[in-house]
Amino acid sequence: MLGGYVNHLLGEYLQQHGYWVLFLWTFLEGEAGLILAGFLAFQGYLNLPVVIVTALGGAFLGDQFYFYLGRWKGPWLLKMFILIARKFRKALRLIEKYGTFVAFVSRYTYGFRIVLPIILGMSTFPAVRFLFLNMASALLWATLFSLAGYFFGKSASLFVEDVSRYEMHLLAVLAGLIFCMWLSHFVHAWFRRKPARTRLKRMRDSRKNVDQ
Repeated sequence: MLGGYVNHLLGEYLQQHGYWVLFLWTFLEGEAGLILAGFLAFQGYLNLPVVIVTALGGAFLGDQFYFYLGRWKGPWLLKMFILIARKFRKALRLIEKYGTFVAFVSRYTYGFRIVLPIILGMSTFPAVRFLFLNMASALLWATLFSLAGYFFGKSASLFVEDVSRYEMHLLAVLAGLIFCMWLSHFVHAWFRRKPARTRLKRMRDSRKNVDQ
């Protein structure tokens, strides 16, 4: 009884707000919400093609915004935001090394999703080329991660006779899997930065010894 009431409330909320929340999510950041939306589409709360189109629009317009933000306000952003300044040189090396390919895969790069379009905008990268690459990349991204959530639900239906009965449990499992993916990225990035932190510590220790 309670489960049916919760499902009814969830359905009403998603019908009223689901698509614009998804649009904002994909405009601002990554794929976690899109995977969840794909699962909710499998459950019938959302429409899968509309989920894909909404995510495509959010992802495409988001990166276009970041690109032109970099083109118009790039130097100011470097002064105001330490995170962008820290990643500036590394992002430039990626752009110099991979060129056009970076514009296509920027939304798949952990920690550089927003930074890379901004820095591409600050460079001499052609705006028209970025537009077409961004559209193709956003379409592929929206389709892949929407289907990932959808087929998670499809796979669960092979093992669970009544998926709707265990809906909240499956949502919790899916959220846990997404969290583990995020955590693995975080741990990987932490270990990659470990040598740099070690060198910095040695430099600080040597300075202290000299001062003493």
